[in-house]
Amino acid sequence: MQKTLLLIFAFLATITTAKAIEDNTVEIVYNGNSATITIAPNISSYVTVSSGTSSHVKLVQKADFAGVNATVDNEDGEIIYVLSGTSDDGEFYMAGAFKATVELNGLTLTNPSGPAINLQNGKRTSVSVKKDTNNKLVDGVNDTYNGCFHCKGHTKFKGKGTLSVVGNSKHAIYSKEYIEVKNCTIQILAAAKDAIHCKEYFLQESGTINITSAADDGIQVELDGTTSTGITTGHEDEDTGNFYQTSGNLTISSFGDKAIKADGSVSLKAGKYFGFTLSDVSENNYSSICLTPADANGNQPVAIYDLRGHHLSSAKALTPGLYIVKRDGKAVKTFVK
Repeated sequence: MQKTLLLIFAFLATITTAKAIEDNTVEIVYNGNSATITIAPNISSYVTVSSGTSSHVKLVQKADFAGVNATVDNEDGEIIYVLSGTSDDGEFYMAGAFKATVELNGLTLTNPSGPAINLQNGKRTSVSVKKDTNNKLVDGVNDTYNGCFHCKGHTKFKGKGTLSVVGNSKHAIYSKEYIEVKNCTIQILAAAKDAIHCKEYFLQESGTINITSAADDGIQVELDGTTSTGITTGHEDEDTGNFYQTSGNLTISSFGDKAIKADGSVSLKAGKYFGFTLSDVSENNYSSICLTPADANGNQPVAIYDLRGHHLSSAKALTPGLYIVKRDGKAVKTFVK
């Protein structure tokens, strides 16, 4: 009788363990030089693990994966990789050919020999920085890759947590296609080259970006080809090299070349930016660009600019001519006699 009860208990324990992870989810927990990987049963046939229990985690989504068990919150049925724990000698490598989500849920990850996160997936990857969590990525020198956070496809950062990045090799954050930022806080503590570098376009929809040290540019946006698509509806399939900040806070306080460099135009419409002025912005075309940075309280002071957008420090030194005067959030052309 006792043996039968033990067998029943073991069976129930196995079911509980299997049910502890949600469908479509892969959980990776780092602990020093090892990592525990748990794969939901419904996607176990689509994810290959080649790293065993090593802290240098290497996963591949099979080429024939095209989504499974779609829900309201996961309408494409993509695989969700949940990363947590700590390792000072680890990495997360994921390759695939379908959309994916990477959740950062209290992760501190250093890779002395390359990128901390290396996403070799040419599709869209959502990076969800979970609410009230602090996450930090640090890389080591490796000229094969362009960033401590390196993504082959396009990247959408979201969530209500904080992600801090140190790029010791090249850029801190690199995306071969566009980057979008919403709600979360991104802190670039150091970068050997650009703090953030992407192609196609960059969009800060909301959230906070703090760049405190970049050896080259704060944020650089490149065209992905030789010609621009022009601005498209919802930026779908857009390749302009444009920079957009439509809301949120952007601080770029230390940089080697430009605060923002764009192959297209720079648009700072409704957000607040600190630590740099228009003279620190390099672009091909002046767009609907905000004319003066906010002060520490977010207030927009009166400021005077020439018609090229260059800030003029003193109205007393103005020669007769046409200028742009910004006051109370409004910019008007004013003739000085």
